[in-house]
Amino acid sequence: MKDLIAYCGLDCELCEAYIATKNNDDALRRKVAKEWSELNHVEITPQMINCHGCRVDGVKTPFCQSLCPIRQCALERKVGTCADCAEKVSCGKLTMITSSSELAKGNLGLN
Repeated sequence: MKDLIAYCGLDCELCEAYIATKNNDDALRRKVAKEWSELNHVEITPQMINCHGCRVDGVKTPFCQSLCPIRQCALERKVGTCADCAEKVSCGKLTMITSSSELAKGNLGLN
């Protein structure tokens, strides 16, 4: 599985935080910070919109670094992605993503 597929199956290369970081695009950082602040009802600053990807070394957004329950679980279990976890089909954490993302389901072999 390619390195920029997140533990949950989402494709980091499609994430605007990753794109803004890769392209050093401050306008996109401002746009994403505003959207994510409104969506999550918390203050997210453009400076927080930096991420090299969930499973690779480098900077991550605060959520991806330490708040994402899926990433934290995968790190604890030492799995490559959730595709490698015996509980992937019944996992409530993973369902938060796979219930609304056919891409994630496909990347994890759940469809």
